[in-house]
Amino acid sequence: MSRTARAPSRPRFAVLVFFMVYPLVTGLIYALTPLTGDWQIWQRNLVLVPIIVISMIWVIIPRIHRHFARWL
Repeated sequence: MSRTARAPSRPRFAVLVFFMVYPLVTGLIYALTPLTGDWQIWQRNLVLVPIIVISMIWVIIPRIHRHFARWL
């Protein structure tokens, strides 16, 4: 008899994503502000969002799954 894997807890996953993405976003804002201080907000976001999305897809989400799989 095969055992099916239990689905990850969405609330736990959301909390982990929050605690990993918040410092990333905050750090990027502080890092980019001196370089983009006179830019419009949409221009800053055009730089910021791709960095965040790429970091989430290839770094943050895989690490959450790898390190917290048993807890999720």
